[in-house]
Amino acid sequence: MTTKHEQILQYIQNLPIGDKISVRQIAKELGVSEGTAYRAIKDAENKGFVSTIERVGTIRIEQKRKENIERLTFAEIVNIVDGQVLGGKSGLHKTLNKFVIGAMEVEAMMRYTEAGNLLIVGNRMKAQKSALQRGAAVLITGGFDTGDDVKKLADELELPIISTSYDTFTVATLINRAIFDQLIKKEILLVEDILIPIEQTYYLKVNEPIQKWYELNEKYRHTRFPVVTDDLKVEGMVTSKDVISEDRTRPLEKVMTKQPITVTLKTSVATASHIMIWEGIELLPVVDEQNRLLGIISRQDVLKSLQTIQRQPHVGETIENLIFNHLHKKETTDGVDVSYEFDVTPQMTNQHGTISYGVLTSTIIESVHRLFRTQKKGEIVVESMSVYYLKPVQIDNDITIQPNILEIGRKFGKVDVEVVSKGMIAAKALIMVQFLDR
Repeated sequence: MTTKHEQILQYIQNLPIGDKISVRQIAKELGVSEGTAYRAIKDAENKGFVSTIERVGTIRIEQKRKENIERLTFAEIVNIVDGQVLGGKSGLHKTLNKFVIGAMEVEAMMRYTEAGNLLIVGNRMKAQKSALQRGAAVLITGGFDTGDDVKKLADELELPIISTSYDTFTVATLINRAIFDQLIKKEILLVEDILIPIEQTYYLKVNEPIQKWYELNEKYRHTRFPVVTDDLKVEGMVTSKDVISEDRTRPLEKVMTKQPITVTLKTSVATASHIMIWEGIELLPVVDEQNRLLGIISRQDVLKSLQTIQRQPHVGETIENLIFNHLHKKETTDGVDVSYEFDVTPQMTNQHGTISYGVLTSTIIESVHRLFRTQKKGEIVVESMSVYYLKPVQIDNDITIQPNILEIGRKFGKVDVEVVSKGMIAAKALIMVQFLDR
């Protein structure tokens, strides 16, 4: 039985690309309240099915696959630059492949302007019309309007012509920033990237006897299985510990662990790994919004994927990537102690010109990560951390980070860290970590 929310999402997904929708229209056509329709449209926007533009409305757009996530639609451009659509609204769902800044003669501009491009230009109507005729959309900077004939041409060709109050440099910066942010999102590993789908997942039904667990265990050599209802809603998990010494005729719902921890397709793999460590879980069910089983992920798959992603080249670098690139192992004379050097660049400081708290803690944690890798301990998760500032570290200074292992066990480690600047201790930290089992 599908919910009203699901029915609306299905309705939106079945609409042709480029169609406009509204809360009132969906409420009327599907016989639901406007509140229900509004929530479903917002969910569809989060999933990338639609894009909502002020003064235009909500448009059905093509959902992006992860490999094409950095490509923006013209609807997204309107929102990025706080733009106003002057014409060609029916083409807002289209994707641009390149943007061109028009800062030259019209003939020279057109040599660089092709179909699917976005020409960023001021109040130069000849250039705007020429770009539309070549199959490119137009973004007018400086808040200028354009002629009625240009708007009419944009409508005929279904190519958006957008006006923004920002100048050309600001617009180019905003679009570049948006693409860069999308690249970072593209690199974040999600559960959907490592999912074992439902077709390959072994699961049990709540009304089945314990004997069924033994049959699956003997056939596939697994010991953990999700337990679901007839409509695949996850009700529990059952493991060897739950069924041992139990009567094999008892129903699974009597011995299973109820309300198990689950994750969704959009949960990050890093988050899933934390859950598995804290809870001591080897397998997690993956569910949809209605808690229906979509598949599973295992601890082995999570660890393997995290190790693989660390070896990939980073295209869209985060602040942490930049920090880690400045952290280098320091050569020691005794060859015993491991320490790291770090240079404090201007972008890593606060408003007072000293190293920011976030940069310092990230650097300390990364030094501990690297220390345990030298101990062949693999991945770690920080359980607790106490940092004590003793002396501010100024811009352009170099610091030395000296992590010292106080305790190390099979699952836990305790590290004392000293941060030294100009021969004096600038900060100290005490960190407790857990190891992610190999």
